[in-house]
Amino acid sequence: MTVGQGLLSLTLTAGLLTITPGLDTALVLRTAAVEGRKQAMLAGMGICAGCLFWGAAASLGMSALLAVSGFAYKALRIVGAIYLGYLGIKLLIRAVASTSANGVVELVWKDKRTGGSLWLKRGLLTNLLNPKVGMFYLSFLPQFIPTSVQVWSFSMLLASIHATEGLIWFLLLTNATELISSWLRQRRVVMALDSVMGAILIAFGLKLAFEKAR
Repeated sequence: MTVGQGLLSLTLTAGLLTITPGLDTALVLRTAAVEGRKQAMLAGMGICAGCLFWGAAASLGMSALLAVSGFAYKALRIVGAIYLGYLGIKLLIRAVASTSANGVVELVWKDKRTGGSLWLKRGLLTNLLNPKVGMFYLSFLPQFIPTSVQVWSFSMLLASIHATEGLIWFLLLTNATELISSWLRQRRVVMALDSVMGAILIAFGLKLAFEKAR
């Protein structure tokens, strides 16, 4: 495989993976609909930063630890499941609280002291605490790395392409939701979105927690 072939293949494959519906897309869509475009893009940037981390980890062999160490994989899996469950429960609480005063809703979900950076952290942690992402990068990136290149730098280039495609996709999603933002932010719609997203996060967390031993 030549350098050009590797870059083209990765770009096309990662592009298809990016637009495939999943937890990242759901998180960004819900954030854009309820919290606003800025917060949604911060969450998306956090997710993409996580991709860069996993790309670096895979190129340095760090994520190989997840492949050979059952304990490391299980520990990260349990922590990730707890975090997803925590976010999901907060969203369900917010959905219930949305039937009362606005102030209660704000206190349940938003933290005024951290501002928009809270969503950057949430996106990053959602990505980093998912060991399946590390395993994916470990098995995914090497397929597109020619033998003639420096592994670390080319791996980071491939991860950067994937992250850039993610940012473009999240930008398209957030702009699309902006067109119907007035409808999406109606109280009943917000409650439904929070309930669905909360259930999705909890489901992902349970799936991660009770995954069969590797």
